[in-house]
Amino acid sequence: MSNIVDKAKSWLTDTFDKDTIKEVQNLMDNDQKLLEESFFQNLSFGTGGMRGIMGVGTNRINKYTLGKNTQGISNYMKAQFPDESLKVVIAYDCRHNSKAFAHHVADVFSANGIHVYIFPELRPTPLLSYSVRHLDCHCGIMLTASHNPPEYNGYKVYWKDGGQLVPPQDKEIISEINRLDFTDINFDGNSELIMTLDASVENAYLDEAVKNVDFNLSAEVKKNLNITFTALHGTSITTVPALLKKAGYQNLQLVEAQSEPDPEFPTVKSPNPEEPEALEMAIELGNKQNSDLAIGTDPDGDRLGIAVRNKQGELTLLNGNQTMVLMTWYLLDKMKQSGNLKESHFVASTIVSTPLMKVITEAYGVKYMESLTGFKWIAKLIKDHPELDYIGGGEESFGYMVGDFVRDKDANTAILLVCEMAAELKAQGTSVYEQLIKIYKDHGFFKENLVSLVKRGLEGAEEIKQKMIDLREHPHKEIAGEQVVLIEDYETSIAKNMQSHEPHEIDIPKSNVLIYYTENGTKVAARPSGTEPKIKFYISVNSSLEELSEFETVDKELDSKIEAIKADLGLTD
Repeated sequence: MSNIVDKAKSWLTDTFDKDTIKEVQNLMDNDQKLLEESFFQNLSFGTGGMRGIMGVGTNRINKYTLGKNTQGISNYMKAQFPDESLKVVIAYDCRHNSKAFAHHVADVFSANGIHVYIFPELRPTPLLSYSVRHLDCHCGIMLTASHNPPEYNGYKVYWKDGGQLVPPQDKEIISEINRLDFTDINFDGNSELIMTLDASVENAYLDEAVKNVDFNLSAEVKKNLNITFTALHGTSITTVPALLKKAGYQNLQLVEAQSEPDPEFPTVKSPNPEEPEALEMAIELGNKQNSDLAIGTDPDGDRLGIAVRNKQGELTLLNGNQTMVLMTWYLLDKMKQSGNLKESHFVASTIVSTPLMKVITEAYGVKYMESLTGFKWIAKLIKDHPELDYIGGGEESFGYMVGDFVRDKDANTAILLVCEMAAELKAQGTSVYEQLIKIYKDHGFFKENLVSLVKRGLEGAEEIKQKMIDLREHPHKEIAGEQVVLIEDYETSIAKNMQSHEPHEIDIPKSNVLIYYTENGTKVAARPSGTEPKIKFYISVNSSLEELSEFETVDKELDSKIEAIKADLGLTD
């Protein structure tokens, strides 16, 4: 505790503004637990950048922690590109303080002689990723905490390729940041180096999105698709309606009560399309309007949730794995029909996503590549393999990326792809839901379930750490009666065959992920979240589906299997 008090005392100097000093002193005098939470560690980069609760302290998002990061990145860029005129682009979402934080970041960059482009208003994350390459920038910064609760904010860092930071840049930048003191931050911005962007960058992005998802559907086919959309109080209200209109989709209903950007997200418990409750208002409006689709995005516009009509005609939510599989099937099928599939093409997904992605991709004779969780790793695959052509790919957490013009998950373009697929299937007398069942019949019925255990604060971090230790040191030999045949440990980069006990190396960067595989193809992955105080368990089970009419029966059997696994692993309430 003495170390924490010493860290807090260092924030009582004139390096910090009066409000910050007052708040730190208040914590020292009146709230030792919150003081400890605010200073016990430095916020670090995870799979989605740096994200945390706003407030004073080294473990909080504030002007100074963001300023120190930005100063470190400025120093690093100057060392990496000594003879170049440095440029960065900055965007921000709808959250409390996002705009102010964005301008603090712009001040630090410009104070270090770096040219800054900044969006005039809130804009979605994929537009920022696109802008890095479009404007030939060295770096991009997105102020966002994605779908976290209102008290959170964050800082995503993009590099020259438009993807988020990956090794070795991330560790090198963190090392530079850690070398700095808060007194080293230069907040004395140079307004002559800061340029507010006009609409031309956004228009170029929308044009690229339409170009990447244009399958020559007729205006009549598009007109017949009825779409309901909610921005969940976030940034995508600035892009999705405009994109759909540009692509020819006129039959669009907006959930007006959720269209206004609002940092409190007042109509939802969580603005996360992974949560069924988040799309309740969209489904309600979709039912009133007889919509074919109800779609929502998270606050920074990179994740999407989709509800489609099931066999009973009810709007039902698809999970991230199902949406990803459908979009991938549609891209592959359309390219096959047009004769455009090449040996150089590849599809990508992540190690915790559905195995069906690999099955369906290889069924089309296309190369499948797998990465760690987080789209920064898929972007790295594109960068590391210039000889290959990326088609599309995604991850189970409701993210998808169509083509490589954006190097992060992109709900805008993915929504357009879903609309193209739904419109064409409707014109053919079938539906998205019926096509999903057909995919299960053709390639195997894979069903997934995610269990997230929330463990907050210092004690929670220790619980998560111990849980991963236990899973490694005392591995399960059976899961719900199925023998474990393989355990992949991405922290050691070793996969161990549990029958022959022979190890082999995993050729993917190290990460704190452990995956169990059983004799029947069941897959259970355990992974601490990189951005939230959670440990996540990803469960995948499978069966054959001999006839389309057997879907409901097999679906229930797989549900029962998932529940048995959860009970065996102690993951039930």
